[in-house]
Amino acid sequence: MIIIQLNQRQQKIIEIVKENEPITSEQIASMLNVTRATLRSDLAILTMTGILDARPKVGYFYSGIKNFNLMGSDIKDKNVEDIMSIPVIAKKDDSLYEVIVNMFLSDVGSIFIIDDDENLCGIVSRKDLLKATIGGADMNKMPIGMIMTRTPNIITVEKEDSVIIVAKKIIEHEIDSIPVVENLDDNRCKIVGKISKTNITKLFLEMVDN
Repeated sequence: MIIIQLNQRQQKIIEIVKENEPITSEQIASMLNVTRATLRSDLAILTMTGILDARPKVGYFYSGIKNFNLMGSDIKDKNVEDIMSIPVIAKKDDSLYEVIVNMFLSDVGSIFIIDDDENLCGIVSRKDLLKATIGGADMNKMPIGMIMTRTPNIITVEKEDSVIIVAKKIIEHEIDSIPVVENLDDNRCKIVGKISKTNITKLFLEMVDN
């Protein structure tokens, strides 16, 4: 049985959602007299545990605490290394066409890009690829490095980080997955894994089943 301890504000958020569902994060923040940014970590915990359900452009719904006995020690003890998966990667000189094929054969939402030294240098999403193809790019000639989001703008985590930190980053930055890296010198990093909403959801389901 999972035990998660909710703080006073999280309990208040649950009450507000139960009484006003569907309700947006902006509306919840207004009712609590706090900023939306202040609530991000609380909403991350409540959605990742399944107490609340978030639907894009609709808002939050109350799903129910069900069989959860609430305390966070089990989750807090889990690190990224415990649940990360193998990343799908491509080289920066690979063509747009090659990366599109790679993405759909691997059935992923993002592909991580490495340079000639196998350091992480970028990331591309399905949205990036769609924009490039709609824009009339030559899929066989354009290197993926031309359209990727580059490393200074990529959110990363390390193997030793807690799952809670990752969940907060995923919610705060509204992304589906994060590269797990090993930081080297000169601002370089090697990609050693990835962690996604799916990884975190599987963790919670395993805890429920146990």
